[in-house]
Amino acid sequence: MKREIKKYPDPVLKEKARPIEAITPEVRALAEDMLETMYESEGIGLAAPQVGESVRLIVVDVTGPEVRAEPRVIVNPEIVCSEGEITSDEGCLSVTAMRSEVCRSATCTVKGLDLDGNPVEIAADGVLSVCLQHEIDHLDGVLFIDRISRLKRTLYDAKVKKWQRQGKKA
Repeated sequence: MKREIKKYPDPVLKEKARPIEAITPEVRALAEDMLETMYESEGIGLAAPQVGESVRLIVVDVTGPEVRAEPRVIVNPEIVCSEGEITSDEGCLSVTAMRSEVCRSATCTVKGLDLDGNPVEIAADGVLSVCLQHEIDHLDGVLFIDRISRLKRTLYDAKVKKWQRQGKKA
């Protein structure tokens, strides 16, 4: 089932998500809904807080949104190693009408669990590395706009306030 994507400045996007204690049927259903939501929204990654669930769960598929060949679900993901630096153009399904250059680690290693409770380790570079870092940031209440220049952020915040006064969704 496709879920509503929470938009900035929804408070759930600023919360630190809580760890998932047990992989239940509800967690599996949430992961399935998140994949469907991500694909239907033409994204390559989605974190549970973006659909209003403040738990540590992400889904990614950098082959998407057209191909959908490598869906990955990671429970309680954490970055255990990162190296180098890369600047890339980022956007976000929760941050409407904004893209910006963001500096991140060029490579990262992420550990977590799959939906069967098995350990998962992903050594990533390129788009996958950026996507994993972006989604894990969401679990810590950090948006990509928290990583851009103060000027760009101020301009975006002013645009969002204007939309809110006009009754438009950000």
